[in-house]
Amino acid sequence: MNTNRWLTVLCLAASMPAYASSAFKPIELKDSEMADLRGRYVMPGRIISFGIVMSTTWTNSAGDSITGTANMQVNSSTVTPQFYVTTTSTTGNGTPPTTGTGTVVGGAGLGSGQGVTQSVRAAGDGNTANNGVDINVTQNGLAAANIVQSGKALVAGETITGDSGAGQVSVSAKNGGLQMAVLASNNQGNVLQQIGGGNVSQSTLITGNLNAITNLTQINVVMGNNNLSNITRSLNLDQLKGLRTGGY
Repeated sequence: MNTNRWLTVLCLAASMPAYASSAFKPIELKDSEMADLRGRYVMPGRIISFGIVMSTTWTNSAGDSITGTANMQVNSSTVTPQFYVTTTSTTGNGTPPTTGTGTVVGGAGLGSGQGVTQSVRAAGDGNTANNGVDINVTQNGLAAANIVQSGKALVAGETITGDSGAGQVSVSAKNGGLQMAVLASNNQGNVLQQIGGGNVSQSTLITGNLNAITNLTQINVVMGNNNLSNITRSLNLDQLKGLRTGGY
């Protein structure tokens, strides 16, 4: 059975009253109830590993670059979820960029979007920018027995920074989530990535020339084999057949 069907099974089970008798009594879910449940639940014990990786790289016209990376991995052996941060930089051999003179106007509402929000705004020439959000779900996989995290542990209220000729990257834990920002040197622009509170946002603003920016937020989920026997699964499916009433 695929994941979507298991999600449906759990949503239906959650809607049943605690006093339901042994005779299975179908209950039709309202749209408002489905809106709250959809995509939020899986069968108990199915998720055995969960991880987040966020990274931003800014490279200017001289070849100078600055990269910030934050990662967290949680499984049954994890005591406390923790983000670990690394910053890296390289020095190019090109001509340093001239001060950016571009001006970007508007876009005030981009910071108040819900869900996944991505934007790239540029007032310069020869720039490239990519925003990516990847969700990788692996079924019947195995989580690593011992997770080795690299980098500096990030605590609430703290900001970890890194510098290079390309600019400064700062990573902080704010508002129950993670925030990564880059302020490019020579007024070339800035980047802000955030995840938390049910939202993922990626915004890039470029005011100079010949810059290359890459933003990535990656969510990795490993799901194990379900523990239901074939007989139990078949019984559950037989009970669910009566729920598909006319009109659905």
